[in-house]
Amino acid sequence: MNRIIGILLIIISAASFGTLAIFGRYAYADGMDTFTLLFLRFTFAAVFIAILLFASRESIPQGKSLYLLAGMGGIGYVGQSFSYLTAIKFASAGLVALLLYLYPVFVAILSAVFLKERFTRLTLIALALATLGAAMTANPQGGQWMGIFLAIAAAAIYSIYIIVGSGVMQKVSAVQSSTVIFASAGIVFGILTFINHPHWPATNSGWLAVAAVTLIATVIPVVTFLAGLKLIGPTNASMLSMLEPVVTVLLAAWLFGEKLGAIILIGGGLILAAVILLTRAELGRPQSPDVEPRA
Repeated sequence: MNRIIGILLIIISAASFGTLAIFGRYAYADGMDTFTLLFLRFTFAAVFIAILLFASRESIPQGKSLYLLAGMGGIGYVGQSFSYLTAIKFASAGLVALLLYLYPVFVAILSAVFLKERFTRLTLIALALATLGAAMTANPQGGQWMGIFLAIAAAAIYSIYIIVGSGVMQKVSAVQSSTVIFASAGIVFGILTFINHPHWPATNSGWLAVAAVTLIATVIPVVTFLAGLKLIGPTNASMLSMLEPVVTVLLAAWLFGEKLGAIILIGGGLILAAVILLTRAELGRPQSPDVEPRA
């Protein structure tokens, strides 16, 4: 039962994360820059989740867990976001998206090396299908080597973030971890925002876009991802997260009239097939504790 819940949580997370590019486009149209948007995103998310933390009478993590979570937010999230957004300046969005979705492969390798995770044949097939599907969905074009390097760096940083998170989540709740991650990321982006001069929303529509980015594309997906990560492990969580580009493409087609070519549709189908295979593999496994990090 826990695995079913974990799968559903990661699917909710991927679908919610898939709205980020959509709401972000509305925010940029209102005059915001990247640093300001990310500062508002994580600051408001930190306030929101801190209220939940207080209401649930949970405490702020202490000791090693606190430092690791602060690093996940202040280094992991910030580094991944900076690398990704900078990469887009040197390469096509499609190519950058494709390279970012190499992270499930990196997570699988890191899980095998550091967590001693073993993979079934269905899991490996699902990983291959998901990677191929992401490549087709992203519809890459080309770019400079700097963009390619930064996009791969973003994938590597996010992979480490997931591996570290899989260990920390054995000791803290999703609400506790999210509070520290959001706050630390908000602090770093706040410093960067004021160094580069903030560009606040100009209209109510801009503030609504910020609210949507905060709640739908940040609080919900991060909390559900961390909770699901605790139940099904890093490799499975990263593969299920590849539903995100499918959601983004479908929303962009619906809201902005972007065309869905045959290749994109086939790629989305491969990702969905990978999700189905992975779900079957998870449900078919014996009920034993999920992968735990070695001491």
